[in-house]
Amino acid sequence: MRETDLGTPQPQPNREPQPKRKPQPDRGPELTRELTAALTKAVHGEVTFDATARALNTMDASNYRRVPLGVVAPRDADDVAATLSVCAELAVPVVARGAGTSIAGQATGTGVVLDFTRHMNRVLSVDADTRTAVVQPGVVLDRLQEASAPHGLRFGPDPSTHSRCTLGGMIGNNSCGSHSVAWGTTADNVRALSVLTARGDRLRPGPDWAGAPDGLRALVEAELKTLRTGFPALPRRISGYALDALLPERGADVARLLCGSEGTLGILTEAVVRLVQAPRARALAVLAYPDESAAAEAAAGLLPHGPLTVEGMAADLVPPDAGLPRGGAWLFVETGGDTEAQARARAEAIARAADVTDSLVVTDPAAQRTLWRIREDASGTATRMPDGTEAWPGWEDCAVPPARLGAYLRDFRGLLKTHGLRGAPYGHFGDGCIHVRIDFDLLTSAGVSRFRRFSEDLAELVVSHGGSLSGEHGDGQARAELLPKMYGPRAVGLFERVKDLWDPDGLLNPGMLVRPHRLDENLRFAVLPREPVDVEFGYPADGGDFSAAVRRCVGVAKCRTETVAGSSVMCPSFRATGEEEHSTRGRARLLHEMLAGEVITDGWRSTEVRDALDLCLSCKGCRSDCPVGVDMATYKAEFLHHHYEGRRRPAAHYAMGWLPLWLRLVDRTRTARLVNLLASVRPLAALAKRLGGIAPEREIPRVAGETFSRWWARGGGARTGRAEPSTDSAAPKRGLLWPDTFTEHLSPSVGRAAVRVLEAAGLNVTPVTAGGRPSSRGRSSSRGPGPGVCCGLTYVSTGQLDRARTVMRRTLDLMDPLLDPGSPSEPPPVVVLEPSCAAALRTDLPELLPDDPRARRLAAAVVTFAEALERHAPHWTPPRLDRPVVGQTHCHQHAVLGDAADRRLREAAGLTGTLAGGCCGLAGNFGFEKGHFEVSTACAEEQLLPAVREAPENAVLLADGFSCRTQLHQTTRTQGHHLAEILARALPTDRPAS
Repeated sequence: MRETDLGTPQPQPNREPQPKRKPQPDRGPELTRELTAALTKAVHGEVTFDATARALNTMDASNYRRVPLGVVAPRDADDVAATLSVCAELAVPVVARGAGTSIAGQATGTGVVLDFTRHMNRVLSVDADTRTAVVQPGVVLDRLQEASAPHGLRFGPDPSTHSRCTLGGMIGNNSCGSHSVAWGTTADNVRALSVLTARGDRLRPGPDWAGAPDGLRALVEAELKTLRTGFPALPRRISGYALDALLPERGADVARLLCGSEGTLGILTEAVVRLVQAPRARALAVLAYPDESAAAEAAAGLLPHGPLTVEGMAADLVPPDAGLPRGGAWLFVETGGDTEAQARARAEAIARAADVTDSLVVTDPAAQRTLWRIREDASGTATRMPDGTEAWPGWEDCAVPPARLGAYLRDFRGLLKTHGLRGAPYGHFGDGCIHVRIDFDLLTSAGVSRFRRFSEDLAELVVSHGGSLSGEHGDGQARAELLPKMYGPRAVGLFERVKDLWDPDGLLNPGMLVRPHRLDENLRFAVLPREPVDVEFGYPADGGDFSAAVRRCVGVAKCRTETVAGSSVMCPSFRATGEEEHSTRGRARLLHEMLAGEVITDGWRSTEVRDALDLCLSCKGCRSDCPVGVDMATYKAEFLHHHYEGRRRPAAHYAMGWLPLWLRLVDRTRTARLVNLLASVRPLAALAKRLGGIAPEREIPRVAGETFSRWWARGGGARTGRAEPSTDSAAPKRGLLWPDTFTEHLSPSVGRAAVRVLEAAGLNVTPVTAGGRPSSRGRSSSRGPGPGVCCGLTYVSTGQLDRARTVMRRTLDLMDPLLDPGSPSEPPPVVVLEPSCAAALRTDLPELLPDDPRARRLAAAVVTFAEALERHAPHWTPPRLDRPVVGQTHCHQHAVLGDAADRRLREAAGLTGTLAGGCCGLAGNFGFEKGHFEVSTACAEEQLLPAVREAPENAVLLADGFSCRTQLHQTTRTQGHHLAEILARALPTDRPAS
């Protein structure tokens, strides 16, 4: 219900859309210098006004962009007070920022950004008796959950960004999450706050008018009727200021008013929050319905059963192999109990009571996490339509009364159709709150105009259903302009008067929530080039447009997760340094600003982008773990190519980028023993490392005395003493073995073992050599092989894309006769033993040569060792080892190739246990480059090295990648083995392998 005529007459806000604001005049470098000097003198924390810091903070997870003057990372409340004092004197706005995952634009600003994540990021205390915790604003929610868990407690609200969102941001936005049907919003779980006003007053807001600024109580008591009748009664009413929390019957709770105020009233420095009893056991019922409307209409009816969650999503956001019960839409209903049986019984009772097409009840915690990951990743996966079209926030989280959700969704779908738009709703069905990303065209004036028209129409629709424009993420710039449609001008006028009491100078996050910017200005895309940028990779998923590839990053910030979840990899450099510029999102922001040319002005020559990318391991983890598929390894290679084009490169690019060339030279000259001898002499090794840009802490790997190809040519691996192939199989399947640089020159034992196992399984494998022919066994050569096949990996990872393309074309010329599409027989599989090389052939090859059909043919023929056995020797049974296994899935295998076949092969061989996630940290050339050793070993210490140290004595140490084996050897003096080596040792034999 809206109230427009009650209470004492007050000045009315403008009912018409506000005119587009003119850009504020640049106050010049003098202001920046004065501000920097004053803050540096007054603040103990970091004060950074350089281009990198500004570029990293131009955007949050919304459609909006604003360029700040600089960033302050306060160490304590005194630093915050000092910053506010300096900014007040110079009339500079201040924006408080946590993880920067806000979706309405409220974490961006043009003044000074306060970054609380660097220092003010601790759980100060947990009191199990009072079930409260004291936290600083920059603490990540998961850290609070970890601190509370030993007491059997937890913080109730849990947004899908729980692994990176901060408590300060949650309080500023009044965040909710999937458990709000049980434990409410953040505002329901805040007891007291410590707040600084823009003029430096230190307040302690809480119930009974505690911490209220002068004049607030009198203002509210003059408007009681407005507060009692003008605010919709909704579980998810987040829009506007929560002035009704100041009603006497609601305890006059000033802390609750601050929740959801988006940093426009005061700056939070500390909070006392309520904790809830965590269920000892949980069960998850996944309920299937024919369609979205059926699921939405059923949600409210489940609330009397007391579920912990009632989350909904439809098939357009669910991968086909997700393992959900049969249906077109699903509700994720979680229940709790003191025992697993009790939790399961409650979930099964809900499943029986619900009118569903199918259902699934899961109690295994790992299986539940897998299912929840589908829901949590929706905020990223929803940013792409099924056809790859971009979709954006802006109307991300409207909420209506739960009983009206089905009708609202039908009207919402109709409105989308009327405007020619598409979106995939999902979200908190039990609270009537819907998230959606819509395929707005925010790049053209016509598209932006349609964005505005749709926004206005949708606001009217939400209000007609008795809803709130925001049900979780706040108003910010995205919705604040339309608040008069929901509240009426009198209530909005009251919001403005409250803002003026708290912040009379208008310096705290101006343009948000009250007197807002227009919803269609400050769009982040306006600064990007309209014409495609000339690039080397094909970017097939982005229409060949590098700008579109960079736009993939919408700020979800999963890359800022501080701990590895399961087998995930992204983003090891951020976890090692904790710096935003070393996250996938941070690097994408810098590339965005490089394309924009306003903050970063040197284009491809930018040192800011180069330095941020320097610590990117090119692990490709973001390619699979980022919900929107950002591929920073490819972007890095692209950038390095242009950055060094026509210029001298770092020495490491020549030493390690040209590694295949140097190793072939060693082979042709038969100087492996000499090279190894020289590398063992410390002064000579130190000189070589200094000249080659190699970290002095690293050892130079030994070159094999006999390459894999020479072993094969002299008759190695002949079929004597091997297990016979299965009798059910037809003639032995022909396969080609790829002699990658690492297997060929550095670890030929892997190739020898693979030949033995593959032949034991009935595969007739032959290595590929120069000339486009399989290598003949038993034909030795005194000269050694000439330039042969190569995936180009080392050239790609160092950004030498012209040379990579030359190497790849030569490889395709050599391979073409073996993969001739005109041949009557099926092309043979190409077995690649080194995961990074297999990944390069699968992805980098066709993306760097998108117009060469041979590249796609070769990529399609590539199989890993385990895939070769599973697909082409399905009846073969590996030897049983029945031992635990420890190690780490290669990051490129995880990101590009997948490890399902490997897991099945290990299981069949009796290798038990789960491999660690993350990255070994060596990552090809990365860990060898000078200046990278500390980060490289920090990545290894995250999961891999602790897992190895804690492994039982009889454990098998598995490491399929040469980098992984090298890192293990150089950091722990342990020896990892490729899966082929482990299986080969267990094969029956009449004589030792040659």
